[in-house]
Amino acid sequence: MQRSVYEKIRDDEIEANIVLKDDYITAFKHINPQAPVHIIIIPNRRIIGMNDIDENDNVYLAMLLLAAKNIAKQQKISETGYRLIINSGTNAGEETDYLNIQLLGGKKLS
Repeated sequence: MQRSVYEKIRDDEIEANIVLKDDYITAFKHINPQAPVHIIIIPNRRIIGMNDIDENDNVYLAMLLLAAKNIAKQQKISETGYRLIINSGTNAGEETDYLNIQLLGGKKLS
């Protein structure tokens, strides 16, 4: 299986504007933001998509949500509101075979 761009960012092979990185997740600014704050959060263990989640992924999934909450606070959008997006499948707009959460905020979203 070919390595995705997210794996290369996670492994520091492609430069990205990293917002947060720890043992469980990597978060970085989107290169084509749809809002003033647009951050992609990925688990450091490759999970292809929502349909591939299993019980072994529970810590990574919990850490994704905790990271989203903490990044929203760090970016000063936790009080005004933010959106979390998980796309699953091409009809939903999924472009990369790597589970990710997109965090958007910093303006009123319609």
